[in-house]
Amino acid sequence: MNSGNISNEEQKNSKLENIKSAYIIKKIIGYMNDYKALKIIKYNKNIQKRLFFNLNTYKDYSYTKTPIEIVIKLANNEYVKFINISNDDMKYYHIYFNNSNEEIKRTFLKDNEKVDCIKIKIDPPIQSFKKLFYNCTSIISIKKFYRNNITDMSQMFFGCTSLKELIISSFNSDNVTDMSEMFFLCIH
Repeated sequence: MNSGNISNEEQKNSKLENIKSAYIIKKIIGYMNDYKALKIIKYNKNIQKRLFFNLNTYKDYSYTKTPIEIVIKLANNEYVKFINISNDDMKYYHIYFNNSNEEIKRTFLKDNEKVDCIKIKIDPPIQSFKKLFYNCTSIISIKKFYRNNITDMSQMFFGCTSLKELIISSFNSDNVTDMSEMFFLCIH
């Protein structure tokens, strides 16, 4: 097969396979886009062996390097804030209403806006969920929530008085160092 038939991705993979040092491979992958790095690691058995990756390690790595998705159901549709995000961090949050592909750049509902479901994708640089849903009183359900690089969940659901359902099995708190007042005043 000549090089005209080989994709750029395959050429990069073959170059990485020729590198003997796991340290150098890790450094190169560290400079790549997270999705490209995941793709290279997932499909290249030689690189997996050099980096001592197995399926469980790959899953842990991908949970850290891929966005998480939060699905929120609301109790009512009046003007309400459904998440607390600083302006600096807004670029890492991608918000969609009612299964739409159109990204919303706000953290509240307008009066009488009909929203049945809110999906929020959060990029990997976010490592703290401190006060993420602080006093978001209309949230009744949160699902699909997994990332193993979160370190702070303090006051995350503080004052979420309507919260009835939270899929705990999707939480990974292995690296969380602060869960203080996480469910304070969740009276439901």
